[in-house]
Amino acid sequence: MFKNNMDDVSRIPPPHCTKVFIQRDYSEGTQVKFQTKFPQELETRVERVVFENTVTQLNNMCAEAEALSSSTYCESCFACMTAYLAYLCMETHYEKILKKINRYIQEQNETMYLPRGLMLVDPAQNGLRILEICIFSEQNR
Repeated sequence: MFKNNMDDVSRIPPPHCTKVFIQRDYSEGTQVKFQTKFPQELETRVERVVFENTVTQLNNMCAEAEALSSSTYCESCFACMTAYLAYLCMETHYEKILKKINRYIQEQNETMYLPRGLMLVDPAQNGLRILEICIFSEQNR
């Protein structure tokens, strides 16, 4: 179906789909966290548990990206000492987690969402403001 180039599919949503947007949850502060409220548009397409597990896993990965640790502290100190030139030749902890999120989105699309006529769009493509889900119409599947 859409397995020719999964990387392109998860980055560029097709124009022929209905879009559902999952908003950020700011109830616990400004960290990146998406609402787990199940949208009505997905009622007949995917089970509530599958959706909630996906969003919960994404929220956990976003929390991991923003977590402070001794390694992120050292990474920041090293960057500062090198006038941030170190970032030209190394990937930050945050960038590594964003790549992990992208791989997770691709895997979820391949196994859970595309077979059901849905597609998750990597939230990094929308500036981590929303989680976008495309619903393909029956004629376009």
